[in-house]
Amino acid sequence: MYQYTDQVPARYPDRMSAVDDSARATLQASRALLGVIARSVADALEEVSLPQFRVLVLLAHDGPTRSGVVADHLDIHPSTFSRNADRLVAAGWVVRTEDPDRRGAVRIELTARGLQLVEDVTESRRRAIAEILGAMTSAEREALTAALDDFSRAAGEPAARDLRTLGI
Repeated sequence: MYQYTDQVPARYPDRMSAVDDSARATLQASRALLGVIARSVADALEEVSLPQFRVLVLLAHDGPTRSGVVADHLDIHPSTFSRNADRLVAAGWVVRTEDPDRRGAVRIELTARGLQLVEDVTESRRRAIAEILGAMTSAEREALTAALDDFSRAAGEPAARDLRTLGI
């Protein structure tokens, strides 16, 4: 099993011998946030698979969407998506409707149940983050907010497609 270390493996001699403090702290924080994300979605994954949850997140973000567009956004074959959608429809998470703008085209739309699942995960994530922030002092939260704003600006906004693909 792989054990995380701050040291760069010897097989990469052209790289720095140790990750600098800022990168180390950022990696550590990203792992903590990934833990929050994983815990927030755990209950939902008892109801739906991760690929199905990705579909629900995409539909919650984009609204009713043609099946082919959903498949494209998720980078999966349309027939694979169609089978996935069949299971979501059968379980009551989504419905298929006619696309009023394209005759013969089918859209996928969240049901109230599907939207509630996505909202529950989002709320769970928000509560977990609020709890973590609540353990910090006001000065620490202000410094964190400024640092995260600076980091986000430097990193640039991720493409919405990338976030939807991950189900975030």
